[in-house]
Amino acid sequence: MSQTPASVYLYTDGACLGNPGPGGWGAILKWKDEVKELSGSQADTTNNQMELMAVIRGLAALKRPIRVHIVTDSKYVMNGVQDWMPKWKLNNWRTAAKKPVANKELWEQLDALCQMHQTSWEWVKGHSGHPMNERCDELASNEAAKIAHS
Repeated sequence: MSQTPASVYLYTDGACLGNPGPGGWGAILKWKDEVKELSGSQADTTNNQMELMAVIRGLAALKRPIRVHIVTDSKYVMNGVQDWMPKWKLNNWRTAAKKPVANKELWEQLDALCQMHQTSWEWVKGHSGHPMNERCDELASNEAAKIAHS
């Protein structure tokens, strides 16, 4: 009987002061009793780009393929991976309206990382008191504020 690898939980959020504007992302990796916080910023970005970056950087921080349960308040990212991306790839990264997919480079990075891991997704309502989502929001907002004042 083969052993199934333990699941890592990845909590993510992005923030942007203005849209576009200075932005930040936050991610928390939780495995058993270990917790690792990650965050970063970009001077001129959008909220959707920061939501994508949070998941990308969280998955990229994993050292080996593993089951990852991703918890996000971004329906854009979750629906993108689960529903839209397979169709975009079939249509050469074009939308149903035949327009180029926005943030294509980030979607491609996320797609490659999702191929490395066995992912499952959970959406949580933002700013609703979910402790890990609130912490990710704090990390992302702090990063956005730092870059806005630099």
